Amino acid sequence: MNSDKNRVTPKVWLITGCSTGFGRALAEAVLKQGDYLIATAREPEQLRALIDQYPDTTKAVRLDVTLSQERQAAIDAAIKTFGRIDVLVNNAGYGLIGALEEVSETDIRQAFETNFFGAIHLIQTVLPWMRQQGSGHIVNMSSTAGLVGFGGSSIYCATKFALEGMSEALAKEVEPLGIEVTLIEPGAFRTSFNGRSLAAAEQPIDAYALVSRASLQWFKQMDGRQPGNPAKAAQAIIQAVENPHPPLRLALGTDAMSLIQEKLESVKTNLEAWQQVTVSTDYADSHTEALSR
Repeated sequence: MNSDKNRVTPKVWLITGCSTGFGRALAEAVLKQGDYLIATAREPEQLRALIDQYPDTTKAVRLDVTLSQERQAAIDAAIKTFGRIDVLVNNAGYGLIGALEEVSETDIRQAFETNFFGAIHLIQTVLPWMRQQGSGHIVNMSSTAGLVGFGGSSIYCATKFALEGMSEALAKEVEPLGIEVTLIEPGAFRTSFNGRSLAAAEQPIDAYALVSRASLQWFKQMDGRQPGNPAKAAQAIIQAVENPHPPLRLALGTDAMSLIQEKLESVKTNLEAWQQVTVSTDYADSHTEALSR
């Protein structure tokens, strides 16, 4: 096993969606630095190269995050193989392009099952072990679209906004237990997201052509030309996990920084513009202090 003298004890990671993209880059990075890994994918044969290169420190497990029995099996495999789980990375997911009216109920539910409920249920499955350890780190792969709404991606944004809200509350629930939570918010990175991991509404409506179809065209044109480097993203995620005071949110990429800053300014401007109306809704005799939780 590779070793780093500055690292006292190797961590045990469980990463979903390791076949390509962020998941693959992060899997390679944690193994290279000498950590242990449960590498999961819906088609675990795609992980053969990882197993061959790191036979003693990695185990490949089939995992479709929408299937409860496979979620439990992945956690059980980690405990049986390495005795613990230090870091859970909920990376598996895909994009869905289409205006709200264009997207079918089936597509909406499937997107939430994969991008949101899959992560929730895996967290629920791993938390008893992390509570028992008194430590652990849950890393949820969100997106810039978890903070910024993009036309033509309403359902994808909804899955990531939901993940953000859940994670923010979860962080407060598990902090007293010694468990950390971090949201990763990438911009455009050179992964398969714009290609094989991108779905589109099957019955487009002409009225939304300037929104959804233009968005789909942009994603396809940018495929292979995105500014973000997945290998550098992997190092940034590891840096966050190993920090004694990890961030709740970690934006990745110059574009993510710019878009999120614009969103924050927009929220601030809107709040200030409507401040008088906002505060006018209290009872006249109210002395309510701002909620602090």
